[in-house]
Amino acid sequence: MPSMTTPDAAHPLFAQALRGMGLDALNAQVRRFPDATRTAAEAAAAIGCELSRICKSLVFAADGVPVLVLMDGASRVDVDLVRKELGADAVTRADAALVRETTGYAIGGVPPFGHRTATRVLADRGLLAHDVVWAAAGDPHTVFPMAPRELVAHAGATLADVRERPA
Repeated sequence: MPSMTTPDAAHPLFAQALRGMGLDALNAQVRRFPDATRTAAEAAAAIGCELSRICKSLVFAADGVPVLVLMDGASRVDVDLVRKELGADAVTRADAALVRETTGYAIGGVPPFGHRTATRVLADRGLLAHDVVWAAAGDPHTVFPMAPRELVAHAGATLADVRERPA
């Protein structure tokens, strides 16, 4: 599936965040696809990369407080490990309304940083296995590439082991 790199490909809120972070050049690397890249599998297929090179941005509620977890596309988040990492009593997946309220974006397009509100971020160490990962740029049709360590730094994330392990 062909993609287009255009100066206005990123969601306006994300493009504004990039400017504010001094990452204007990154906006030029955003790729827009005609078909949705809402899921990690769709994004990997569109880009032509391994599923594990997709960075999912997933919002959870830890004792009711939003937390963003960055996870590679081939893995699932272990909510019990997130709970232990945060010292929370309960961790649940956030609903669509909380995701939009917290980040400013809809599920399937949440970028790893550039959110409406400051949110605690955990990044699974598995992301560091790659030289480049691809993440959403604010809507379900856009992605951008970035070195995982740089992505973790810009997200203000804490590295953690929160990936579900095979039984």
